[in-house]
Amino acid sequence: MPLPESERTASLVSASHVHYIERMKTSTLPAVRVEPALRSDAEAVLDEGESLSDFVAACVRDGITWRRTQDAFLARARDAVERSERENNGISPQEVLRRMDDRLDAAHKRLAAGKPRAGR
Repeated sequence: MPLPESERTASLVSASHVHYIERMKTSTLPAVRVEPALRSDAEAVLDEGESLSDFVAACVRDGITWRRTQDAFLARARDAVERSERENNGISPQEVLRRMDDRLDAAHKRLAAGKPRAGR
């Protein structure tokens, strides 16, 4: 008799996880002391068959990805500022604020006239 869809999915996830773990050497993250309410909240959002350790590891992976993305964005921003200063072709902060004020004024006028946002 074939397994129900939820059991097949859980089996695939479990098999995939085991395969992943078997191919790497493992290490542990430091134990983190948290308030009981935080642990309860974390346990309350676990997916079926997911352990708290799985959840924590996924959050750490997501946090690492986020930090790397953020660092790359900031590096590109610094490079753009330096290039703009070097080539003397940037827009002054005052000009940026003036353009933002113009856009805000235009939006207020559209709203007062009962018109939707441009492009909609």
